[in-house]
Amino acid sequence: MGPFLAAWLLSLSGFAVSAQTGADLAALARLLPEASHVSADEQGVTLEIGLSQPVPYRVFSLAGPDRIVIDFREVAFGDWTGVVDWPAAITAAEAGPARMAGWSRLVLDLAQPLQPQTVEMTSDPQSGQARVILRLVPVSAAIFAEATVAPPEVKAPQAMLQTGARPQDDGRLVVAIDPGHGGVDPGAVRGPYTEADLVLTFSRELRDALRRTGLVEVVLTREADLFVPLPARVTAARAARADLLISVHADALAEGRARGATVYTLSDTASDAAAAALAEQHDRADLLAGIDLHGADDVVAGVLMDLARIETAPRSAAFAATLVAQIDAVDLGLHRRPLGEAGFNVLRAADIPSVLLEIGFMSDEADLQNILDPDWRATMQGAIITAILEWATADAARMALVRQ
Repeated sequence: MGPFLAAWLLSLSGFAVSAQTGADLAALARLLPEASHVSADEQGVTLEIGLSQPVPYRVFSLAGPDRIVIDFREVAFGDWTGVVDWPAAITAAEAGPARMAGWSRLVLDLAQPLQPQTVEMTSDPQSGQARVILRLVPVSAAIFAEATVAPPEVKAPQAMLQTGARPQDDGRLVVAIDPGHGGVDPGAVRGPYTEADLVLTFSRELRDALRRTGLVEVVLTREADLFVPLPARVTAARAARADLLISVHADALAEGRARGATVYTLSDTASDAAAAALAEQHDRADLLAGIDLHGADDVVAGVLMDLARIETAPRSAAFAATLVAQIDAVDLGLHRRPLGEAGFNVLRAADIPSVLLEIGFMSDEADLQNILDPDWRATMQGAIITAILEWATADAARMALVRQ
């Protein structure tokens, strides 16, 4: 790969770092002046930008006049550019909001053609802070002009435009997040804490962090402490044209029986007794299965849903495996059987890949304390986001092969 890296690769790799930290991804990133420096030598200019947390970013060049542009999602720069002693190779620098909502832009005006030789983001796993290092070296006017291409407005990578489901009109992946329980159904209860409240907080934070990537739009099946029937949750996901549904829970089982994150996919037979017990807790006698089949008899409805699930089931299983791998990668603690199957009716949407994620079990004290810890939640949310983006790319490739 050449020295001028692809803008979207920079954006995604920059975000992947954030999944390894405890940074609060839902908060606005800040530039850290004490960790930000500009230096110059005979071979070029080095720019180090300290950030309070990792964010997606991209770098490109523009001509007329010659400029280097760095877009961030999203950074509060303060007055940093006005107090820096810029080298002669950079005639001016300006930072502020980009034209794209939710993005910030740093523009460097050049006295001579410069091209990125090195662009990288590193992060501190302890503090969660990040550093972007940009090394600019002199090039000829012809080489600079060849590399000068204004990128499109920020959308999802092309791979995401080819997913098996229907992406939003602007290209972003659509994810439905279902905070379990709510209203008259508090879910598991332990002391002053209810499962409904804890997973709503987690889901709101996950929604905000996903939106900050610029790659994903999110719909919550409930925005407040309200009871939403299970069929209505699936209906909300379908109305949003969701590409993926994640139902978030933090159940309670008998003491000592369950600890750590678990990811479930749909099965008519539960993979173990605990999965069966959980599914029974979530079922309701008046559930409607997944898709709107008014006017179809039971046999026809069953056949149509089974046909749809021939495609959907392996996609759900692939996301479940990717999610478990990402949670394991950041060492958050998995159940001894992290992948399970059960008859959760919220997973019965025949046309939407769906999983149920137990972020932990309230019946386990360590799990409960993790769920109450905002740093732990941010790290778990980062793992989920990385899994979503990896799955979307792999799913696009698989669906393209299926269509051939």
